[in-house]
Amino acid sequence: MADNLPSEFDVVVIGTGLPESIIAAACARSGQRVLHVDSKNYYGGNWASFSFSGLLSWIKENQQNTDISDECEDWRKLILENEEVISLSKKDKTIQHVEDFCFGDQDSAENVEEAGALLKLPAFGASDADRVAQESEKECTPVENTLAEVESQEPEKATGTEPASTVEGNDPEITSESESSHDAALGESTPETGSAPSESSAQGPKKITYAQIVREGRRFNIDLVSKLLYSRGLLIDLLIKSNVSRYAEFKNATRILAFQEGKVEQVPCSRADVFNSRQLTMVEKRMLMKFLTFCLDYEQHPEEYQDYENSTFAQFLRTRKLTPSLQHFILHSIAMVSETDCSTLEGLQATKKFLQCLGRYGNTPFLFPLYGQGEIPQCFCRLCAVFGGIYCLRHSVQCLVVDKESERCKAIVDHFGQRISANYFIVEDSYLSESTCTNVCYRRISRAVLITDQSVLNTDAEQQVSILTVPPEDVGKPAVCIIELCSSTMTCMKETYLVHLTCPSTKTAREDLEPVVQKLFDLNEEKETENEELEKPRVLWAVYFNMRDSSGVEKKSYDGLPSNVYVCSGPDSALGNDCAVKQAETIFHKMFPAEEFCPPPPNPEDIIYDEDEIAPEESGFSNSPETKPESSTEESNSGDSTAVKKEDNEE
Repeated sequence: MADNLPSEFDVVVIGTGLPESIIAAACARSGQRVLHVDSKNYYGGNWASFSFSGLLSWIKENQQNTDISDECEDWRKLILENEEVISLSKKDKTIQHVEDFCFGDQDSAENVEEAGALLKLPAFGASDADRVAQESEKECTPVENTLAEVESQEPEKATGTEPASTVEGNDPEITSESESSHDAALGESTPETGSAPSESSAQGPKKITYAQIVREGRRFNIDLVSKLLYSRGLLIDLLIKSNVSRYAEFKNATRILAFQEGKVEQVPCSRADVFNSRQLTMVEKRMLMKFLTFCLDYEQHPEEYQDYENSTFAQFLRTRKLTPSLQHFILHSIAMVSETDCSTLEGLQATKKFLQCLGRYGNTPFLFPLYGQGEIPQCFCRLCAVFGGIYCLRHSVQCLVVDKESERCKAIVDHFGQRISANYFIVEDSYLSESTCTNVCYRRISRAVLITDQSVLNTDAEQQVSILTVPPEDVGKPAVCIIELCSSTMTCMKETYLVHLTCPSTKTAREDLEPVVQKLFDLNEEKETENEELEKPRVLWAVYFNMRDSSGVEKKSYDGLPSNVYVCSGPDSALGNDCAVKQAETIFHKMFPAEEFCPPPPNPEDIIYDEDEIAPEESGFSNSPETKPESSTEESNSGDSTAVKKEDNEE
């Protein structure tokens, strides 16, 4: 049990979000003794992914916002005279204004059981029973040196309570859109192709009921934060360098969309897309290609933009002889920047980054992790566990213990009353008390998640991962980023789509995002009208919530934190993950300036064992995909990372 934890570590990490998980993995990889704890019963914090029933439990908890009980009343006896404490918060206040809506008949789902779930316990309510059933089936023990392994690769596994990435033998691939063999390999039947789309389109979209969503709830993996991975971004580079990519699989974002004059249309990105586009005239194609070519090496031509360095990117575009349609595409769908706040240089940098990411893994710059964004923190947790990190979920920390003389943090006291010493402490922002955060000014993110019955832009190919930016109607308001996921991403059931909406908050999430939802989707419960309403996807279920954005907060803003305590922020509103990776690397180098950040793991063939060691005791390394990088037929994992590196060399 947790009271048998060692009393000394090198690093204690509180919170299992993405930055904390990366730091924990980097520390364990460099030989540090790591304890990684989380007061929640799932990995990821605000970066987590949930099954549908798991998300309903999360919604209920945040609407009630109850305190975590204090199991140890006399922990203050452990504090010495020359020590003081920094109490940690027992209530997560990062989520606000949670509102969920069902646009179907909820009564029909009253007695529906979730497929694959254990029997409900009579002593608990429905949501509690679901959580207990999932925990008993999936969750890790409170103290462990490695993450628990899932016994079978079930397509309907619940990732809301346990790292889905802990499946042994689930070989990772950075897949392209056409590589759909993974679906069949994991028990999910292959997405309908060929004649299926024509049949379904002839019959019209099949009506999905709320009861079906509940029954197939374990097929959903719903992210609290919606992001994509730039194919040449910092996170992809880190996944490849550290070989953490072997713990996950990825799918290409297949298309970039634009919302213009009340219509959704596809944006041509690559050279082939531009010249195959029927939306653009021949003159527009030449204009667009000329401008994109300039953006790729704009630093070599400062005379082209130096007169506009103090102007916005939108103003600069107007001087480039581009049509209004092309300006809209570049501003909102390629650079994806604000029309009023983005400078010319920032816009050119964003456009160049987009173009440089094209072609690495597909026709768009983005990848999405199968089973959701919540997989990524769990992958780094697994790397930490492989190198000896100890993990404890449902393990809250009462306080940090600070030495008055040195003003350094010496230890933590957990909810069992155990005192654990360490040299460095990493704390996620949500664990800090109000008194510590008095001078901190937080931003907020508005989020919405919709389950819909069809895509915002129907084409012959049903399995599309789309990104759409809806520009604001009023000047000064933020644009809304929409990511639409299909069932082949393993985030929703068949014949449904999972739609994520994100923008920086100005009001409550519903007030910020519902106008955009009404433009693009049909919110009527019964779809009997013909005409235009048939063109809009029908919303089956929706949730709105505001999430704290603690990115960009400087450490000096926190009151009274010792020098060896570092704070990690929660998710930001940006599309990529660069902020989390930069933060993790910065904190790691402050603690261990002489160590390499997440170096590649050793090749098992290069490990020298003592005579008394037995080969099978390699445990963490015995199934490493790096065994023979050249022979990718034996280990598809190796082919993944090697292919990426080769591609880089070729370019």
